[in-house]
Amino acid sequence: MLFCRGFSRTRISRLIHRNSLFGLLLSPPSPTSQPLLSNQILHPTIQVCGGRGNFSWSLPAFLGLGRLIHRSSSVIEEHLDPFSLVADELSLIANRLRAMVVAEVPKLASAAEYFFQIGVERKRFRPTVLLLMARALNVHRPEPPAEGVGDASTTDLHARQQSIAEITEMVHVASLLHDDILDDADDRRGFGSLNAILGNKLALLAGDFLLSRACVSLAALKNTEVASLLATVLEHLVTGETMQMTTSSEQRCSMEYYMQKTYYKTASLISNSCKAIALLAGQTAEVAMLAFEYGKNLGLAYQLIDDVLDFTGTSTSLGKGSLSDIRHGIVTAPILFAMEEFPQLHAVVYQGFDNPENIYIALEYLGKSHGIQRTRELAMKHANLAAAAIDSLPETDDENVRKSRRALVDLTQIVITRAK
Repeated sequence: MLFCRGFSRTRISRLIHRNSLFGLLLSPPSPTSQPLLSNQILHPTIQVCGGRGNFSWSLPAFLGLGRLIHRSSSVIEEHLDPFSLVADELSLIANRLRAMVVAEVPKLASAAEYFFQIGVERKRFRPTVLLLMARALNVHRPEPPAEGVGDASTTDLHARQQSIAEITEMVHVASLLHDDILDDADDRRGFGSLNAILGNKLALLAGDFLLSRACVSLAALKNTEVASLLATVLEHLVTGETMQMTTSSEQRCSMEYYMQKTYYKTASLISNSCKAIALLAGQTAEVAMLAFEYGKNLGLAYQLIDDVLDFTGTSTSLGKGSLSDIRHGIVTAPILFAMEEFPQLHAVVYQGFDNPENIYIALEYLGKSHGIQRTRELAMKHANLAAAAIDSLPETDDENVRKSRRALVDLTQIVITRAK
């Protein structure tokens, strides 16, 4: 790898820690920290028309980027562990996923189930979000479900929503398998990547197999609107990856282009899946859009923190090589913000990062900038927007529903304060 040729980890460590300001930025912002240039930060608004996400940009309203993550003002609750709330369901889904990826050809079966094995699977973040969203929206409604939602008298609603969680996880894992092939990755989640172990061809087929299983499960729901949403996700995944592969020098330096790509590659899956959960519950268009907004902003916040951790984390904590993006020539939010402070960094980005010395130069400018801090603040802003979407849901006296909604809000804080 280029990183190994003349660009040592020790050199980076010295660079990062010799600057006390940058060392401060490696830590999550404190509740009393003040936003830096917050009035200049743009945020995306996505309008969904016919199942497609259309990106537009506007100046944010005053959101208090430096404050604590938005919490419901109605009650002060005990801390909730979102993952524990749905632990039993997660275990059930994990077992079903392992059963669903069984194939007639043993080699394909072992490849497809690789990331669903006990010990390899992680907390299942996306299924957790969707299971909690299902509980948060499954409230009593006097009106019958809209036509096309499905026969609620013969089909268990929650089982159908669990299917969305399973479909989403299969699509997610398939995208990881394909990404690792494109990136020629050696590691994933602290384990050897499937392409490194079994080769690109089998890893590619395993990803395709997972997508086919997801499509079969999706068809079984017999809901054309939900099917359209998830089909759009697949389109977005391909579009986002193509945007990343074919970016021009000008696009590489554009925050708008970066955020649109990030929505396609990361946030579209969770946002459209959250909306699918609402549609299956027979919720109104307004509630379905709030579910979408939650997933969109949570997904964007998640990726922005990933971008920070790519610079500040270690290979052990991340389960993959640190500085992975910049070594692959991918410019993310911290560098984009640094470029605003140091325009001379544009020339380095235009040249690309095939030369390890350019990586060093970019890191040096990043260390002198507020790029890490501003990326954290942008992630916090999207986390606040996600929490606000949950607080905007129709009120309910059902304590279980309220607890699930609090857990969804707590997840927004977990996302922006995580270290891996």
